Amino acid sequence: MKTLIVVVGPTAIGKTALAIEIAKRFHTEIISADSRQFFKEMSIGTAKPSAEELAAAPHHFIGSHSVNQFFSTGDFEIQALDLIEDLFLQTDVLVLVGGSGLYINAVCNGLDDMPEIDLNIREQLNTQFANEGIDSIRKQLAELDPVYFEKVDQSNPQRMIRGLEVVLSTGQKLSSFLTSNKKQRPFNIIKIGLNTEREKLYAQINHRVDVMVASGLVEEVKSLQEFRHLNALKTVGYSEIFDYLDGTIDLPKAIDQIKQNTRRFAKRQLTWFKKDAETTWFEPTQTDQIIQFLDTQIS
Repeated sequence: MKTLIVVVGPTAIGKTALAIEIAKRFHTEIISADSRQFFKEMSIGTAKPSAEELAAAPHHFIGSHSVNQFFSTGDFEIQALDLIEDLFLQTDVLVLVGGSGLYINAVCNGLDDMPEIDLNIREQLNTQFANEGIDSIRKQLAELDPVYFEKVDQSNPQRMIRGLEVVLSTGQKLSSFLTSNKKQRPFNIIKIGLNTEREKLYAQINHRVDVMVASGLVEEVKSLQEFRHLNALKTVGYSEIFDYLDGTIDLPKAIDQIKQNTRRFAKRQLTWFKKDAETTWFEPTQTDQIIQFLDTQIS
């Protein structure tokens, strides 16, 4: 039986390092399920694996697409499953790693069939976001679909608009479409979750943001100003620096907002992943125990 090892957890917890150790143990390759690391133009603000990490084990879906390309969760499901099928011809074990719950779910369980959307409503919501900002979208989504609101990345307007356009087009909540039976995959799935004390995780997040800034985050965002209208750039670490470049906030404030928004995002990631009873949780320092656990499960 072929086995897909899935590594999940909040941002900055150490998923990449663990995935590499697992890949080295089983002489295999890594498939990224990070919805921002797909884009080749976004490196510092997405905390892509370093050159040394990429050299330590083969990686897929890192810098594989341009921000100009539309790349949906459904596209990822199709392309990732095709890749998995091809790679399983060469190996018995693969590693899927990432903090994007929707993308992990797409590979492991399959996507639900989504309803047709009234494109006029989508255009109206995009105009609302442009004129009134993200808080207006947040408030409306929280009222109309509170279940989806709690799951979604609330700093990502594209995801929130998606929830609103479904309920306004169909009268049904997007959360109601996310409950179908999961699809059976032709491989075994073992899910590993990483977590630690909240104070420690938040300290790691704050440190990572400081490293990003020192590594040239502001310069990276400056180089992407022509793309700022794209959904890929309307995300934590980029939106705040765009505000700084616009002169609406100073740099220390922008950095503080990135840290705060990233901490909030990590909390939502954990809420999402903790609902999956199939995930076995470890501290990020328990690499040896995780490898032993995987050896036992696979054998």
